[in-house]
Amino acid sequence: MKNAHELKQAALKPQDVVVVAKIAIAEARSALTFAGLGAELFMSASEVHAAVQRATTSTLLGREYGELTVNRTALTELLVHGIRYIFPAVFGPIARGIPTSIFTPPLAQFFDHGRESLPVIWPHSAGEIRGMALCPLYPSVPLASLRDPRLHQMLALVDALRAGAARERELAEAHLPKYLL
Repeated sequence: MKNAHELKQAALKPQDVVVVAKIAIAEARSALTFAGLGAELFMSASEVHAAVQRATTSTLLGREYGELTVNRTALTELLVHGIRYIFPAVFGPIARGIPTSIFTPPLAQFFDHGRESLPVIWPHSAGEIRGMALCPLYPSVPLASLRDPRLHQMLALVDALRAGAARERELAEAHLPKYLL
């Protein structure tokens, strides 16, 4: 047990949300390793381990029979009610990048993106679309999303929740369970 003056408040970091999202959409959680997750997310194994530790302390993750489990209720509550306050959207200048939020599936189909509509993008040299830059939760998000379309869609929903207007957030909330089941 720690002395009272040694206590330190645990706090989530943005990459923790990315790691938990990847675990949530993983089909074979028993095969997940810190090194494997790190490789898929372009993070080090130690970064992933620390993220899992913080997410476990925050009750977003747990373990059942040695396998990482996602507390879907807690994750949904965090994303729907807290993400925009904890990790607010930071917009930058017009740049080339990868579409996010309502400019990618599953939400793009619900919006008329006319020629006057400026897409929201994660800045990245591999992107082919010019739009308003939105700082991703973690620098490797664009690259990891190019490798995993389901992760891209999940994190686009997260961006709609943290950066979108009421209708965008409502639609993102409605689609979130499809990625957390």
